[in-house]
Amino acid sequence: MGDVLYIVVPCYNEEAVLPETQKELGNKLETMITAGAVSEKSRIIFVDDGSKDKTWELIEKYHSENPRIGGVKLAHNRGHQFAVLAGLMTVKDLCDMAITMDADLQDDIDVVDKFVEKYKEGCEVVYGVRNSRATDTFFKKTTAEGFYKIMQAMGVDIVFNHADYRLMSKTVLDALSEYKEVNLFLRGIVPLIGYKSDTVEYARKERFAGESKYPLKKMLAFAIDGITSFSIKPIRLITTLGVGALCASALMIIWFIIGAVRGNTVSGWATIVISIWLFGGLILLGLGVVGEYIGKIYMEAKGRPRFRVEKFLG
Repeated sequence: MGDVLYIVVPCYNEEAVLPETQKELGNKLETMITAGAVSEKSRIIFVDDGSKDKTWELIEKYHSENPRIGGVKLAHNRGHQFAVLAGLMTVKDLCDMAITMDADLQDDIDVVDKFVEKYKEGCEVVYGVRNSRATDTFFKKTTAEGFYKIMQAMGVDIVFNHADYRLMSKTVLDALSEYKEVNLFLRGIVPLIGYKSDTVEYARKERFAGESKYPLKKMLAFAIDGITSFSIKPIRLITTLGVGALCASALMIIWFIIGAVRGNTVSGWATIVISIWLFGGLILLGLGVVGEYIGKIYMEAKGRPRFRVEKFLG
């Protein structure tokens, strides 16, 4: 008998794609159980992140028809990262390993077998990594790859082209439960845990149905959260800019003194205006970055629950 696998799938307004998702994942799990790759106690858990459509009703329906399909209903919408964490923390004592993936069928479910094979070889974490971005627009490809490069430049240990399609062993899940931060960025937290890891490459598909839950605005907010949650380099960058601005000001003073000695006393209104805008912009930028960190400290200090499970269909 193989180890127990739980597949955790966060959902938010996914009624359009859920029928096909539960069908394909159900078939995959049955095939793996029949082949002896995983235990017959393995399950698929859909996490309803406060959906406003019929997502939870569908999950209850599938659970009544197939005992291997379960669900976690959050009491309030908390966002993708918290939905993933809620599902993992709910099932961590019920499984030997857990795989997280999105509900839109863009992640290739056929590589689940490779995930499990890597786990059996001794890997505690297996990352799903995109082998190509051919299906992305030029803008999406450029910004996405730029995000990973910026994160790495900021000192964040992040796997390039990896989202949240990964396998984690129970050992890693127990370790993850000890990370209590409210500003959640799992792509940065999981590599921090350590243990033996490996990657599996796959081709990401087009979304099967429905609309993306990550428009540009949310993607930018996600990127900012990731950077400020794991690096203080933006604050150090502001310090560097401040020192540079101070040096530039000193040079300008010297230049004006030399000009006055030579008798060139014509007022340079353009220089004044440019200087005001430059230093005003630097000040506002600095206040914004510092404010971002202070806001995160404020959120962490309150210590509010990160999520609340309303129902669990296990």
